[in-house]
Amino acid sequence: MYWEKQLEIMPREELSLLQAERLQETIINAQKTSFYRRLFARNQIDPEKIKSPEDLKVIPPTTKADLREGFPFDFLATPLEDVVRLHSSSGTTGTPTVIYYTASDLDRWTNQVARSLYAVGMRKNDVFQNMMSYGLFTGGLGMHYGAERLGALTIPIGAGNSKRQIWFLKFFKSTAIHIIPSYALLLAQLIKAEDLDPRRDFNIHIILLGAEPHSEETRHRIEEIYGAKAYNSYGLSEVNGPGVAFECVFQNGMHLWEDYYILEILNPQTLSPTAPGEVGEIVLTTIYRDATPLIRYRTGDLAFLLDEPCPCGRTHRRISRIQGRTDDMFIFRGVNVFPMQIEKVLMSNPEVGNNYRIVLEREDYRDTMIVEVEIKPELFSGDVQKLARLKERIQSELHSEILVTPEVVLVEPGSIPTPEGKVQRVIDRRPL
Repeated sequence: MYWEKQLEIMPREELSLLQAERLQETIINAQKTSFYRRLFARNQIDPEKIKSPEDLKVIPPTTKADLREGFPFDFLATPLEDVVRLHSSSGTTGTPTVIYYTASDLDRWTNQVARSLYAVGMRKNDVFQNMMSYGLFTGGLGMHYGAERLGALTIPIGAGNSKRQIWFLKFFKSTAIHIIPSYALLLAQLIKAEDLDPRRDFNIHIILLGAEPHSEETRHRIEEIYGAKAYNSYGLSEVNGPGVAFECVFQNGMHLWEDYYILEILNPQTLSPTAPGEVGEIVLTTIYRDATPLIRYRTGDLAFLLDEPCPCGRTHRRISRIQGRTDDMFIFRGVNVFPMQIEKVLMSNPEVGNNYRIVLEREDYRDTMIVEVEIKPELFSGDVQKLARLKERIQSELHSEILVTPEVVLVEPGSIPTPEGKVQRVIDRRPL
């Protein structure tokens, strides 16, 4: 039932002592970074007085903007020659956030994911088909190494290519999959189009959902279609990635691994702690990471604390499914997209007018993105080929910026409603 029984069911008092010990080591390590040396000096913080999680409140939270401004090395606490990998996520201005890993960091992250997978019932005899993207995003590689640590046969198939996914599911009898919720629904349709039944013709019994928010109703629908249990997970690129928090077999909230992180759920406006059951922003402090320590990192993710004990016996506190975000970022097919990224591309084209709109919908379980773009009046001269070339160029530039390809619709000036107040650039019609 447990990957690391002693740590997973550790009494809360002992877990608090372990957190305090690792926090003190983290504070010492953080002083090796340019960012935290400046932060402590600017706020007259005595690092030696940070002894327990309760003492963290004197330290201002770290934000994604801080990470971008500190690019590339202000958050690096180890010599660069000790770094063996980096992961990166996109940003609103083109400046990415970059997180560095030592070999020890990767080993700990791998173990953390393995613990999570074991908690939902994955074992050595499972065949794990990883349908997430591999590369700078953390989702694919994080789950991959965790599954291998368990000893499961791991298929690094990556995202997309549905016919290939179905072929591997059928012939290698994959028992566990890691998949985006909307793609799980779409894939089921494609399976049925091949005269196959997801329940009858496959061996899937564990579905690991990630990369995009989804409702409990969506989870139930996926479970019904595949005849398998679907488990929620939580992670973000800045704080390792997958495995930060994970459901257990009871599916009643995600255990956040408190031997790796200190959890706070704060009111996004006041930064005061929320009560159990009250939605707030997840704020995390890494306490078992060498290369890139983060103290009180504001994730932008909204959730609430589940305070009652879990029947599984694990003592690590649980958080709810993610309720939303504090910023305007949206997730499209597993990729984090900021409207400003799209605006940057559009406004760099002289043919484009001053107004645009992003419309998100879901058709046949698949997310669609339409970018409606007003263009200069002179372009509506009847030159269809010129318009087609412009549309193709904008789509190509958008793909280079956000890593997915939306449908671009060119419209006449004044076609998109423009209120006198704040403009709503994103119209999200996708059901939760």
